[in-house]
Amino acid sequence: MFNYKKKAALMSALLFASGAALADYPEKTITLIVGFSAGGGTDVMARNVAPYVEKYLGNNASIVVKNVPGASGQIGITEVAHSDPDGYTIGTYNLPGMMARTLDRDSKYSADSFTYLANIVSDPNVIVTSKKSGITNANEFIEAAKKAPKSITVGMSSLGGDDHLGLTKFQNITNTEYTIIPFKGSSGARTAVMGGHVAAAVLNISEVAAFKDELNVIGVARSKRSEFAPDVKTFKEQGVEFYNGALRGFVAPAGLPIDIELKLLEAFNKAANDPEMLAKMNATANPVEASIGPDFKRLNDELYQLAKQAWETTPWK
Repeated sequence: MFNYKKKAALMSALLFASGAALADYPEKTITLIVGFSAGGGTDVMARNVAPYVEKYLGNNASIVVKNVPGASGQIGITEVAHSDPDGYTIGTYNLPGMMARTLDRDSKYSADSFTYLANIVSDPNVIVTSKKSGITNANEFIEAAKKAPKSITVGMSSLGGDDHLGLTKFQNITNTEYTIIPFKGSSGARTAVMGGHVAAAVLNISEVAAFKDELNVIGVARSKRSEFAPDVKTFKEQGVEFYNGALRGFVAPAGLPIDIELKLLEAFNKAANDPEMLAKMNATANPVEASIGPDFKRLNDELYQLAKQAWETTPWK
């Protein structure tokens, strides 16, 4: 199913030659860098997946999560890019955000700075409003902004991420303007809207599924309803052709030894298909849609071109 298997077959001779090194990996703790705060969608995904990657790596593998929030994920992913490519540092990698960081500011990494391991989650955006706002559906959200442009404050986890690009797209589709309030992670944005400190927020379904009683979830940005919130209408059902979301996966630094790369690809592929892991991801409303190795790299390249187009036509900074 996954193209990485073809790569594995082509490298079989090398694996025989380096069999001892492959059998011994990992010999020490692997650090998993998460570029966002604890409790957000990326952090939850990472902590759910890590034990199953440990399981399929074998050798009593241990993966320790290290949260490095800040600069919309740029600080953490830069640390990954500049780490030794020895298999002992990996990191979470969100799209389109990580490629957007190379467009809206100086960055010390590029698409070629990484070994692409696996995308695990495809998480659609939702727009939520405070219970205090009185806004309960998409049409009310749009009309409020048209009556008083920029009067509606909208929280989000970062600038240039899927939520920011999503709101930019939403404004273009609906001819509206909102005031953007960025936070250092989705949990901060969610807390702010729950407390009424901002009127609304653009988040992901995984970040709000457990908080539906405390928020008004006014729409899901996908073509059909989410299994994690089947009672919530899509924007399409409400007359707005708005589709957007986040991809969340894992990378290592470029230059990873091929034997270690293939062992990690195999472990991530098995983890992504583990029934217990899938049940855990479902319990936290993380929609699993795996792309391994080269398939993940192609996704990255495609979304970079989309982000580049958005930056050129509607820059967010």
